[in-house]
Amino acid sequence: MADYDLAIIGGGLNGVSIARDAAGRGLRVILLEQGDLGAGASQASPRLIHGDLQVLERRALFRVRTALKERDIWLRTAPHLVRPMRFVVPAHSDERQPWVLRAWLLLYDRLASHPRLPASATIDITHHPVGDALKRPIGLAFEYSDCVVDDSRLVVLTAVDAAERGADIRTGARCVRADRLDSWRLAVIDRGHRRVVTARALANASGAWTASVAETVLRMKPPEFGAVRISQIVVRRLFDTDNVYVFQNNDRRLIFASPYERDFTLIGTVGHAFKGDPAAVSMTSGDVGYLCDAANRYFRERVELVDVVRTVSGANLVAGPARGRATRDGAMTFDRTRGKAPLLTIFGGDVTTARLRAEQAVARLTPFYPMSPRWTAHTPLPGGDFAWERFDDEVDAAVARWRFLSEPQARRLVAAYGSRLAVILGDARERADLGPAFGPELTGVEVRHLMAREWARFPDDILWRRSKLGLTMSSADRDALAAFMAAKP
Repeated sequence: MADYDLAIIGGGLNGVSIARDAAGRGLRVILLEQGDLGAGASQASPRLIHGDLQVLERRALFRVRTALKERDIWLRTAPHLVRPMRFVVPAHSDERQPWVLRAWLLLYDRLASHPRLPASATIDITHHPVGDALKRPIGLAFEYSDCVVDDSRLVVLTAVDAAERGADIRTGARCVRADRLDSWRLAVIDRGHRRVVTARALANASGAWTASVAETVLRMKPPEFGAVRISQIVVRRLFDTDNVYVFQNNDRRLIFASPYERDFTLIGTVGHAFKGDPAAVSMTSGDVGYLCDAANRYFRERVELVDVVRTVSGANLVAGPARGRATRDGAMTFDRTRGKAPLLTIFGGDVTTARLRAEQAVARLTPFYPMSPRWTAHTPLPGGDFAWERFDDEVDAAVARWRFLSEPQARRLVAAYGSRLAVILGDARERADLGPAFGPELTGVEVRHLMAREWARFPDDILWRRSKLGLTMSSADRDALAAFMAAKP
């Protein structure tokens, strides 16, 4: 008998979503991630949960409708991670006529199904706060509703839920060989130790490493795909409102400028065909300049190259030759050769439809296993058992219970852990009860939780994926954090 029903290679959003779905339906699951969860393309997403206006512009109405349904599911199941916001599109007749934009947004409203998100509207930004940060020649804009998401936290909490449902999540575990018989026999280097794992089915969800895994581990011909480098920049906050700006660039690409970690603005994305090592993907100076120029067409405050405090890049895959942008659907193949264990290969796609992709992937295995019905559309992620409209109430309750927290600190913690914040802070009465401090935000008790419950092993796991505190933490505090983590058993 095999050790597991399903083995998954890859701990990005596709991999952890499949692990969660399958474990919740009664399968014995192991997930193998050679590095950290969400360390590839998942951390370079544009942080949007949306229907995507550019997809709508290509008249892919079914895709947009499907994505907007998924947006509603995320609002119900991850209200701490997914936040509704108003997106502002300044009118610019050189790119798209205002009446065309208005027509697309009216259709967008019709395709959406959530009645509690406000419909699109036309605004005069010369007399509106959203216009304060914009250049004066722009007088008209359109507003619509969509959502932003903490993509890295989404990956980690999906893995947490999978583990709580019985999945074996192993980071720092690299599959070096897979032999396919009536079951899979996997040779794994798990944090320096070699072990053998058997599974009745295998899912290759290794993202940009799909070809490498197929050729060197599975010793099979890889599927046809193209690779795309996705890049964004982070600068100091350029505006005071909580809106997301959607700028029409002169190449008709839509560029998003979003509030990011309180004091910053995230600007992106730009995508180009990519060849090379996915572990070494980085943003080019040309792409940095492109995004700065796109922002400078609209913002009063200029964005120069020296203003960029961080660049974010990742490699994503698209079916067929790369065309410079990732597709919403991703790609999935299923090999069920008679007499051999099944193989699922899945790659690409966006954050919005990740849950649905995983549900469809696990459904491919139903002829092989008895399993319970589909369930992820109705079950909250850990900490998400409250209505999204009550997010501010959760923040107020946290400040009232742990009076040493400032409102911004409580907001960050609730956004990360939701209703499970008490598991971390417990009965603490003052800041000193939380252990050593690493800057104004991070404490020893939170670090211990992330190491024990969320697979954090190194400082970067905490500073850039479990949080984004790396943006503000001093080098001295980083060194103290590294020493603290190294000292823990």
